[in-house]
Amino acid sequence: MRWALGAVARHPRLWPEAVRTLVALSPDGWWRSFPFVPRLDPGHAAWRIATAYGTETAALPEDDLIHYLAWRRKQRSVE
Repeated sequence: MRWALGAVARHPRLWPEAVRTLVALSPDGWWRSFPFVPRLDPGHAAWRIATAYGTETAALPEDDLIHYLAWRRKQRSVE
């Protein structure tokens, strides 16, 4: 998921939302085990990719991640 870091790095306004999303999608209790940083569960990430793109090995367009983060940010401001 290094491509995600590069995609988000070019959109500083979305950095806080990217962190919120990462924490929200990380397994409960992620802070209890080393390296003490939130990480996506590989099984969950594979399932999300497969349901969105038809296969777990699909190449994800950077724009999709940016649009998803922008949508989450917008939804937070609507509430």
